[in-house]
This record gives sequence, structure tokens and C-alpha cells, in this order.
Amino acid sequence: MTDRRRMILTAALLFTAILLIAAGVAEGQYHQVLAKATRICLECIGIG
Repeated sequence: MTDRRRMILTAALLFTAILLIAAGVAEGQYHQVLAKATRICLECIGIG
């Protein structure tokens, strides 16, 4: 794979990731992710 092709692929994947993160934030999904992460963390240390 050439350097130019790799750079284009990297830029495309980065753009796609940013687009999907923005869509998740716009939908309010970060609240659900934070709640699940907190619950898992508390269960892991034996509090929850």
C-alpha cells in the first residue's frame, strides 16, 4: 500500500469516526454510555 493511499484511508476513517461520534452526541447517546460505564465500574469494585 502506498503512503498516499494509506493517508487517504486514514483520513476517511477519521472523518467517519468523527461523523459517527457527532451523530451519537446529537442523539444524546453519551448519557446512556456514561450510565452503563458507571454501573459496570461500580460492579467491578463491588459497590453496585
